[in-house]
Formats: sequence, C-alpha cells, structure tokens
Amino acid sequence: MIFLIEYDRTRGEIVTFGTFDDSERQSAEDARLDMELALNRLGTEHEVVLLEAATEEALRRTHRRYFENLAELVNSPA
Repeated sequence: MIFLIEYDRTRGEIVTFGTFDDSERQSAEDARLDMELALNRLGTEHEVVLLEAATEEALRRTHRRYFENLAELVNSPA
C-alpha cells in the first residue's frame, strides 16, 4: 500500500491521511504533487510524504513520529 500523509510539524499531527493501492502509484504521486502545490500557494508549511508499507499497522510501527506525540515516543519501548 501507498500512504499519502500531510503532517503539520508545528502541531505535531496528521492533517490528511490517504491510501492508494500499489497499482495506483501514479495517482498517489499526482495527489502528492497537487497537495504540495496547493499548500505552497496558501503559504502553508506542512510536510507532505508518500510512504510504502504492507499495512497501516506496519506503517504505524515504522513511522511512529507521525502517529504518536513526543511523550508517547519517549515512554514507549522501541
């Protein structure tokens, strides 16, 4: 699966979370570019990423910083 995440670093939270099948790679890339261009036009400084993982659960394990706050990251076992 391909995951599209718009992340607000200042607030430490996900703003937009989308999923695409592996066969929709071009659509995912187009959506990422469209999102980045729209945010740029608005002057909004958010992180926009495309990530791949077998499942959302796997993504949450490998990219915890998008899903947990700082206290959760520091206090949870690795």
